[in-house]
Amino acid sequence: MELSGKIAVVTGGASGIGRAIAKMLSREGARVAVADLDAKGAEAVGKVCNGFGMGIDVADEADLVRFINSVERKLGPVDIYVSNAGLGVTDGPGWGAGDAPDAGWQLCWEVNVMASVHAARHLARKIAAREGHFVITASAAGLLAQIGDAAYSATKAAAVSFAESLAITHGDEGLRVHCLCPEGVRTPLVEGIEGGAQGLGGYLEPEEVAETLLKAMEEQRFLVMTHENTPQYVAMKGQDRDRWVGGMRKLRRQLVEKLGRPM
Repeated sequence: MELSGKIAVVTGGASGIGRAIAKMLSREGARVAVADLDAKGAEAVGKVCNGFGMGIDVADEADLVRFINSVERKLGPVDIYVSNAGLGVTDGPGWGAGDAPDAGWQLCWEVNVMASVHAARHLARKIAAREGHFVITASAAGLLAQIGDAAYSATKAAAVSFAESLAITHGDEGLRVHCLCPEGVRTPLVEGIEGGAQGLGGYLEPEEVAETLLKAMEEQRFLVMTHENTPQYVAMKGQDRDRWVGGMRKLRRQLVEKLGRPM
């Protein structure tokens, strides 16, 4: 796979996984445009990645389209789009699965799902014509579940489903879709919640995730899992959903006892 001279976009690229992916793509020869709510961070990463960065709210379709237009005008047609921006709304102590405020659910939906929909609406066919790549950073929570964050789990599952729809609909047109589903990664997203279920498989560095994605792009693999045990867990869930739910309830009880607080 030759990335030299390719034009790439990475959202949520000012830190964490997004920054690592942007730097990996730049190292491989791509020019990278970075979008993030953190305008200064986006500008700094874009500058070192032979591109540029902007402060963008990916939940706002008009804002996202303005950014895409800027990329096409300044750098050229997009070959690689990495829809990486994401967030969670950690359930409060004693909350039930549906107790997070509507505003939190809506924000998770807009960022974790609709930002990819909006980007695909404007770029999927263009990138397909160039036989390029469209990456959606979902999560192992989208394949399994995230204890203590129902909104994150539900919207990341929707992100996985949308990535599947992209691959099914546009794969024959040349679009190479990759659904990135990491477990625990040392990013700002997990600060303060390191004792939860997401870290049971150990924490990777963002750079390790970026290298795993690069290999999957080279091999044209759709589903990109970063942790050794994730495929086993996914298989177990598929084989017996009742047993899986029972096992997750047990795990939640163990975490509640360990942390000394509800989840």
